Amino acid sequence: METTKGPGGDGAVPSLTAPPPEEDSAAILRRARRRQAIQRRQNNALQSAPAVRLIEVPAPARAARLRWRHWSLVGSFAVLVLLPAALAAWYLWTRAADQYASTVGFTVRTEEASPAFAFLGGLGDLSGASSSDTDILYKYIQSQELVRQIDSQLGLRHRFAGAPDDPIFALSPAGGIEALTRYWSRMVRVDYDPTAGLIEVEARAFTPGDAQMIAQAIFAASNRMINRLSDIARADTTRHAQQDLDDATARLREAREAVTAFRNRTQVVDPGIDIQGQMGLLTSLQAQQAETLIEFDLLRGSTRAGDPRIAQAERKIAVINARIEEERRKIGAAADGQDSAGGYADLVGTYERLSVDREFSETAYLAARASFDTAVAEARRQSRYLAAYMSPTLPETPLYPRRVSILLILVALSVGIWSILALVAYSLRDRR
Repeated sequence: METTKGPGGDGAVPSLTAPPPEEDSAAILRRARRRQAIQRRQNNALQSAPAVRLIEVPAPARAARLRWRHWSLVGSFAVLVLLPAALAAWYLWTRAADQYASTVGFTVRTEEASPAFAFLGGLGDLSGASSSDTDILYKYIQSQELVRQIDSQLGLRHRFAGAPDDPIFALSPAGGIEALTRYWSRMVRVDYDPTAGLIEVEARAFTPGDAQMIAQAIFAASNRMINRLSDIARADTTRHAQQDLDDATARLREAREAVTAFRNRTQVVDPGIDIQGQMGLLTSLQAQQAETLIEFDLLRGSTRAGDPRIAQAERKIAVINARIEEERRKIGAAADGQDSAGGYADLVGTYERLSVDREFSETAYLAARASFDTAVAEARRQSRYLAAYMSPTLPETPLYPRRVSILLILVALSVGIWSILALVAYSLRDRR
């Protein structure tokens, strides 16, 4: 038994452990070498490891507590977001009246009929959409004039104010035509495709029948507008031709009245025919005069002076000369070769001038009439009409107001406003 020193070093305490058994020297040497190798590896690892820095860890934060700014943020969210959303949802689902939508679609068609001879070349009727007329119609549907017309026909104020418990989506009856036009732009939506020339109108009202009647009134008013545009275009096409025809007709009437007045004044229907008769009579008298002169010469050469036949021949020659002179005076040429005023020459000249005026007026009238007929035919070949590809529908289910969409938009706006105000408040707090 071995003895060891006590804790104070002043006494011996017997050891209860037995001495290790005897080991051979080879095993002891192997264990010593193994311990040395392990020690060397540990020393090498410590030398190659980087230097370790000691980081001072701060003390843990205290438990978070709700402060006044947190409660104000929650309260502002409730006031600016939750309360408006709740009020809007209450109004939309309890007070907002249902709105029905009727849809009508149409387009303006322009047809140009080809002339009759064009069919010989295989050309048919041409039809297409008139973009300019469609643009006019698009603006006309949104105009105050159409609103006034339909209001006088259907009483739009009464129909749009049919929901007294809905002051937001219903029309106030106290407004004027300007307020009615603004409300019309809310209740009537016009979609226009300028490429295809198609117009689609959606009319809303608080009852299905009212919505369909408004859509039918819009289509009827649009049809009247297109007819009026067609009449204006037709009148523009034929206006100048009609004016030329009226002028030609007036000139022809004046020319014919002048010829009639001349005939009534002179009692001569056609001076040309009358002068031909007078010239025939004068020619006959001149022939008789020549025969009488020949007979007179024969008598004077074969008889003695004082023969009664010579005196009779002289009287006959004098009578024939007097008649020739009278006929010449009527025709307008006196015996001395001077023009006699008021003779047939003046009558023929006046009549020829009137006849030329009348013939010119008749030719001008025929040309103007042909031009007018051509213009009318051209205007008839170009016709406009309103073609409906969708008749006014009768709605069965209310589509408006879009309650969910309106509520989501309102919530999004409220959240956005609340977020901006919160960021501004915190930025101002951080500056202090």
